[in-house]
Amino acid sequence: MSRVHDMGGRFGDRAVIPDAPDAPVFEKDWHARALAVTLAAGALGQWNLDISRHSRERLAPKDYSRFSYYEKWMAALADLLVEKGVVTERELRAGHAEGGSPLSDRKLMGANVAAVLSKGGPVDRPGPAPRFKPGDKVQTRHPAANSFVAGGHTRLPGYASGQTGEVRAFYGCHIFPDAHAHGRGEDPQPIYAVAFPAQALWGPTADPRDEVILDLWEPYLEPADG
Repeated sequence: MSRVHDMGGRFGDRAVIPDAPDAPVFEKDWHARALAVTLAAGALGQWNLDISRHSRERLAPKDYSRFSYYEKWMAALADLLVEKGVVTERELRAGHAEGGSPLSDRKLMGANVAAVLSKGGPVDRPGPAPRFKPGDKVQTRHPAANSFVAGGHTRLPGYASGQTGEVRAFYGCHIFPDAHAHGRGEDPQPIYAVAFPAQALWGPTADPRDEVILDLWEPYLEPADG
């Protein structure tokens, strides 16, 4: 990935300070509304989760850097609503619709929210036989780029690109985000838990006893040399 959101291992962004155990779920009231609007819009069925993630990645770098977490959500949602023809730019600026919507029968009613959220959206699918097994040494693709679309969505982080790790578990086949985010179908691929020495990813300042485990799709991996 070459986009600004791929920040893992980058210096200069200050320490991550976890919230206190008793901190509220939402820091501000509008954050809860941002989540609710995003879920309601997703229920219209005009995009999938991977398209939604990629819409946030596609925000202009200057905006991505200055927006808060939920500001990113709302900006990306606004882009998707217009791109998919759910609303027009004029309606978005006015804050109200100019007529009825053919998607109105798909609206998410408040009484149905709990059932929809509890059902979730499983992404496991039948797919090809796995190429690797636990204990195999593998190397991640370099560069960490979408092989279908230049600058496209991928779940292989840049800090793990070109690194050697060990397969710890096989999870079956899951929807492949690199294809799914760009209208290329679900393209289910085997997915594995792959362990990397922390120092290989973060350098000598990392604790030599630590390791980082990433869930990686098979197209990101090749057998490690030797």
